[in-house]
Amino acid sequence: MDGNWAHLARPVTAETAAPLSKSIALVTDRGLIFPPTMIQPALQDDDFLDDVRVAREWPDTPHLWWLGQSGFLLQWEGHHLLLDPYLSDSLTHKYAQTGQPHVRMTERVIAPERLDFIEVITSSHNHTDHLDAETLGPLLRVNPKVELIVPEANRAFVADRLGVVLELPRGLVAGETKRFGVFQITAVPAAHPTLSKDEWGRDKFLGYVVRCGDFTLYHSGDTLLYDGMVETLAPFQPDVALLPINGDHPERRVAGNLNGREAATLAKNIGAHLVIPCHYDMFEFNTAAPEEFIATAQQLAQPYRVLRGGERWSAGRSVEAAGATRRWTSPSKQT
Repeated sequence: MDGNWAHLARPVTAETAAPLSKSIALVTDRGLIFPPTMIQPALQDDDFLDDVRVAREWPDTPHLWWLGQSGFLLQWEGHHLLLDPYLSDSLTHKYAQTGQPHVRMTERVIAPERLDFIEVITSSHNHTDHLDAETLGPLLRVNPKVELIVPEANRAFVADRLGVVLELPRGLVAGETKRFGVFQITAVPAAHPTLSKDEWGRDKFLGYVVRCGDFTLYHSGDTLLYDGMVETLAPFQPDVALLPINGDHPERRVAGNLNGREAATLAKNIGAHLVIPCHYDMFEFNTAAPEEFIATAQQLAQPYRVLRGGERWSAGRSVEAAGATRRWTSPSKQT
């Protein structure tokens, strides 16, 4: 892409650049809320960046880090793709004085402006934990040639939220495949909570199938099960599926996702060689424990890995796991 993001993105402010505090009380309509000690990521700040650098010693191996919520960093051959990053405290501030406070559970892995090596970023839909101006603004400033991939149905909304020209976000429609540098991305539908389309029939909620070399990754975005989902995804035979497990609870007053049982079962049904759960341990009102996911995966002999924030999963080849042969698993040489 010839466009330059630097003059278009909003500047980093002292508030967005400051480390997220684990001790600040939230002012809500119910008074002060003092959150408990927050979950500490496995790797954070300088330690996280050191691990990203170390992983480059194996350039032909895909490496994946969970950044919290549905955010992941994928590294391959020294190239980097960010999936749905949420690296700010914007939602906690936005809803602090409402009846639905977004009390953060896990400390931030890394400030977005420190990720100055990103080539591709995806946003699966317009909800702020998947399209956050306070995350994407700093990222665009420090990565002026970055490709931002969004649903075509949302491109005008994205441009407006980020304060960029309409031509810069790269829109995809379900079933479309495009290459962005070393990463080939195919858009697939997502149901959040239903398959929602614009007036031209384009999906507003997407998942992405990412290929790099012979490695295939499926990132579902936010989704529930829908008719034809398994048939759409099974041909990809993903090496890794990244699936939400926070569930669908109308009393939370937000669109829901797969629960742990559904996520593990979907991974099995689409032939995923490994499944990693996400979209939990970010906000107190909208989370789930991974035990149901783990129990179901074990019952189904579905290989899985539960990551902590900032933790890396690195791929190896042809290793037996949970009774099934996988093309990829953790390599013998790993920090």
